Amino acid sequence: MRIGLVGLGKMGANMRERIRRAGIEVVGYDRNPDVTDVPSLAALVEALPAGERIVWVMVPSGHVTDAVIADLAELLSPGDLVIDGGNSYYQDDVPHAELLRAKGVGFVDAGVSGGVWGLENGYGLMVGGDAELVERAMPVFDALRPAGDRADGFVHAGTVGAGHYAKMVHNGIEYGLMQAYAEGYELLAAKDLVTDVHGTMRAWTQGTVVRSWLLELLVRALEQDPGLAAIDDWVEDSGEGRWTVDEAIDLAVPAPVISAALFARFASRQGESPAMKAVAALRQQFGGHAVRPADGPPAPPA
Repeated sequence: MRIGLVGLGKMGANMRERIRRAGIEVVGYDRNPDVTDVPSLAALVEALPAGERIVWVMVPSGHVTDAVIADLAELLSPGDLVIDGGNSYYQDDVPHAELLRAKGVGFVDAGVSGGVWGLENGYGLMVGGDAELVERAMPVFDALRPAGDRADGFVHAGTVGAGHYAKMVHNGIEYGLMQAYAEGYELLAAKDLVTDVHGTMRAWTQGTVVRSWLLELLVRALEQDPGLAAIDDWVEDSGEGRWTVDEAIDLAVPAPVISAALFARFASRQGESPAMKAVAALRQQFGGHAVRPADGPPAPPA
């Protein structure tokens, strides 16, 4: 079996290697000449058997994915299959599927979790699309997923869009989990009573109800940089958290933890907070409470 893989960044390159280790040939294309196997997207398509091609797309969501799928629609043949494994917005999947279907090309969306550790540990996969197309690509999914029972690392979640929808919710949950661990870390670090913060969190990694891989990664980060002194407190968001909160609003599903975690990331990027300045001003206005000048010690109550 031979497949194509478009996008050989941090995850794409590792996925190419993991698939190859499973005995499947992979022709990879990337604009970076240092990592690509072929010079162009057209060359990748030419290297695969017409009518049987499977091309996995692993590029940034949005305009980049749109452009790659549009190009593939012009290059591929009837009977070929495209799998979008990037973090695309689930509402983009149906238009992509329709564009390809008009050319006789199939489409499956795949949510992929595992990050840079997936090469060794495997990737959690959530896919959407027709059952026949999913089954056709199963050797690739089996190569990528963790070892063990398929159901423990792979799900055919539903029709087109279901894979990316499941991955969106997965990432929203991830936001909440990370924020909870971070707040717990700060509480431990703020209390003189606890003299071994790293050791405390490490002790949580086995046997406790809060043990998880994310916790293990936080413990690892603290081993490498006690106090996290080398890291700034600016936290970016890549979009899935916002989409999850938007979906919760649309469906009237309460999601206070995920929402708060997203807003905490926004707060991390503020050198100063206009909103909290307004709160301080209001407290001074209605209650005569002390405020702290922007460039000096707290002022006395009015």
